[in-house]
Amino acid sequence: MKLGRWLGSLALGALMWAGAAQAQDKFIVVASTTSTEQSGLFGHLLPVFKQATGIDVRVVALGTGQALDTGRRGDADVVFVHDPLAEEKFVAEGFGLKRLPVMYNDFVVIGPKADPAGVRGKDVSAALGRIVAAGAPFISRGDKSGTHAAELRYWKAASVDVAAAKPAGYRECGCGMGPALNMASSMNAYVLADRGTWLNFKNRGDLVVLVEGDKRLYNQYGVIVVNPAKHPHVKKDLGQTFADWLVSAAGQKAIADYKIGGEQLFFPNADQ
Repeated sequence: MKLGRWLGSLALGALMWAGAAQAQDKFIVVASTTSTEQSGLFGHLLPVFKQATGIDVRVVALGTGQALDTGRRGDADVVFVHDPLAEEKFVAEGFGLKRLPVMYNDFVVIGPKADPAGVRGKDVSAALGRIVAAGAPFISRGDKSGTHAAELRYWKAASVDVAAAKPAGYRECGCGMGPALNMASSMNAYVLADRGTWLNFKNRGDLVVLVEGDKRLYNQYGVIVVNPAKHPHVKKDLGQTFADWLVSAAGQKAIADYKIGGEQLFFPNADQ
């Protein structure tokens, strides 16, 4: 009898241990752009997702290029980034399943309130040209992020080849958006930023938004589940649950509900 009870207890304990292990394993790793974290969006979004699904999300915040490389290595289950051309290449190469559009916001050019280079306005190419002409300090992320990729497109449109010759005042930090803004604040420099991180940024000093509204400053975000055919250990089903939730009515509402000072940071557009 005692032996039976002992064996029963042992079996129950094994079941409880297996259940606990399974619960602990119910998480995914999401490699994402720094803007989704530094804007505070993930702090708002992930508790809502966990409450709905019971799935934990562990975020690795990197520049978009590095986030996609993390997915290529199989070190993430999902990538959530903002460089559509690079995302489409990631899928075409077989590293990701389907790219789903999630939301958008915009880029802005930040600079000192006095605007010594005279960039204030709407045209991003004209603004960068004036920064070069004035030899004004400009902080580039220089980290192969989605923001850095966009910045390089804007320099090209301004007929400035920063790869061939760095303009006077041009500084690459090889860092995330928050540190780049901190550098710009300390140096009273110009910088390209996503609006979400800017709105959540506290150390503004004398910096203000100087250039906004150019249609080229549009900033689209997408989510992709890493392809388990490349990396069999990827948690495809849990990752797909996250991707599907982001583009669901509940996920889109949660994104739209995130505001700072009454201002919406991201605009859901999964139905585009």
